[in-house]
Amino acid sequence: MTTTTRRHVLAGLAAWVAAPAILRSTRAYAQNPTIKVGFVTPSTGPLAGFAEADDHILEGLRAHFAGGVMNNGKSYNIDIIKKDSQSNPNRAAEVAADLILGDEVDIITAAATPDTTNPVADQAEINEVPCITTDAPWQPYFFGRGGNPAEGFQYTYHFFWGLEDVIANFTGLWDDSGVTKKVGGLFPNDADGNAWGDPNLGLPPALAAAGYELTDPGRFQPLNDDFSNFISAFKDAGCEIVTGVMIPPDFGTFWSQAAQQGFNPKVATIGKALLFPSAIEALGPRGVGLTTEIWWSPNHPFVSSLTGISAGDLAVGYSSATGRPWTQPIGFKHALFEVVADVVSRSEDLDDYEANTAAIKSTNISTIVGDVNWSTGPVPNVSKTPLVSGQWQDNGDGAELVITNNKHAPQIPVGGELQLLG
Repeated sequence: MTTTTRRHVLAGLAAWVAAPAILRSTRAYAQNPTIKVGFVTPSTGPLAGFAEADDHILEGLRAHFAGGVMNNGKSYNIDIIKKDSQSNPNRAAEVAADLILGDEVDIITAAATPDTTNPVADQAEINEVPCITTDAPWQPYFFGRGGNPAEGFQYTYHFFWGLEDVIANFTGLWDDSGVTKKVGGLFPNDADGNAWGDPNLGLPPALAAAGYELTDPGRFQPLNDDFSNFISAFKDAGCEIVTGVMIPPDFGTFWSQAAQQGFNPKVATIGKALLFPSAIEALGPRGVGLTTEIWWSPNHPFVSSLTGISAGDLAVGYSSATGRPWTQPIGFKHALFEVVADVVSRSEDLDDYEANTAAIKSTNISTIVGDVNWSTGPVPNVSKTPLVSGQWQDNGDGAELVITNNKHAPQIPVGGELQLLG
């Protein structure tokens, strides 16, 4: 089998890999064939907020898949095998290799920042296994992996929004605020930070074109314990806005030190760190009023292609079952397996990686996060989903993420108006 032979050469595990290949060639004759789907996610570590809802979503998906997925008149089981990346890119690559070479998955999936999606997709591309990823802006996913828009990748596909969308949403928030157009930038030395802070493709040129003056003191290492130099630079420049992309522990450190050192911006709009209720709760009262991008919410007007459930009902189901407020990755984790199920139902030969990859490439479905269609670009292997933005506002029982800007996705309703900090 050509796919297994290539993997054998790359992995140097001839005897171990060849034996499962025999099983794969006969699996189609089994009474209840099973499609193995690998899923890499940061269950632990500083990115664990992205995975908070995983077990609940997977429980519902497994219950749904218990009835099988039909392909060419035959029912196939879907076995989801979850592995923890521990919020570490090297670990993500290791568990992806385990899923590909050890578990012999038919499709591999991953979610939650380029630290997870990129190493998993790289392993899939090297080993020629179809791969679907989400929850990372498309530029650090595509260009961070050395992608060439003229060629793209062969086996790896991604759906999410891009930096152009987050820039448009952030500036949309700030334009409405009326504050001085001086922005302090916080960009770590990681895949996200280097993409967001890129002088050619990131926020700097776009902010300049929109009339904003960016103060960028340079990169910091993740889990930094001293932001004094950044705070001083922002104060000296008269920044009334702070933006960037950070893990929650880093923003917590920065925000605490900013208060101690008398830096009080009127707007703080941070990607990644402010996405989840747990991160806002950890900030206490100073979490109220912070702003961020919103990829998905109970108010998004989309339904699941798998179950017909609405975004609102999916969020309510999570809160009812867990006692926790809804969190943005709920929708995208569900949608990830909507795409998987659609691919399984349409593949011309589920025993053939090339056929499964072709089915991914031809995907065109409406999911609970919006349309997924890899023929629309903006580059090969990428399908974009809509993005809005908003603010954590006090609802009497705590902080609630409210959509305040929908200029670039008017089909998603706003729920309130932006309020300045302090």
